[in-house]
Amino acid sequence: MKKPFQVIYEDNHLIIVNKAAGVIVHADKTGDKTLEDYVKEYIKEKYNKPGDVFLGTVHRLDRPVSGLIIFARTSKGLERMNKLFKKRDIQKTYWAVTKRKPEKKKGKLTHYLVKDHERNVVTAHDFPVENAKKAELNYRYLGTINKYHLLEIEPITGRPHQIRVQLASMGCPIKGDIKYGFDRPNKDASINLHSRRVYFIHPIKNEPVLCRAALPEDPFWEEFLTLDYENIKDETMKFLH
Repeated sequence: MKKPFQVIYEDNHLIIVNKAAGVIVHADKTGDKTLEDYVKEYIKEKYNKPGDVFLGTVHRLDRPVSGLIIFARTSKGLERMNKLFKKRDIQKTYWAVTKRKPEKKKGKLTHYLVKDHERNVVTAHDFPVENAKKAELNYRYLGTINKYHLLEIEPITGRPHQIRVQLASMGCPIKGDIKYGFDRPNKDASINLHSRRVYFIHPIKNEPVLCRAALPEDPFWEEFLTLDYENIKDETMKFLH
């Protein structure tokens, strides 16, 4: 069976993988095998480790979302990566495909999100309400192919379902995301949201880490690669400076 991830970066303290859509990161009530389980098996086999393998979850992606996930291989790595996330010293970039083009080619979205834990649905409000958490992101329109639009998203905060509900609140639900207003699901139950790039200074080695996740092996996704070639140089310079 093909592993539902590819290793993008690996050292003694961290492992960064490209997750396939449809795989849960952390155990939930379904009892399905998790990405954590798969990565632990990979480490155990590669390094012939006896006993349990330590793997700390630094952050998560929703089940139907693909792309980069960072795990810690040591408690020191986990502690320091958690601090980086808390201080927002990690730059994350997502790709999202929508049917509707945003009115402005780039902008900042600010909402106040309330999660219904029983239904696992988040609602976005324009103003603060009770139990709401502030959510912010920047977006940029990259181009259009076959009447679908590619947006680049840089979340400032890291709230559950943030990108999904904020784009939907802008009138641009993500392709396949019926939970947040798209009219039909994708055949594989994925949504067209992909954690594309991540950049940070390694908290132990003090070296820059810049990772890019290949798109899912899907002809629909691959069409949008042509739009990315024009952005690679500018994006790389932005991250490295």
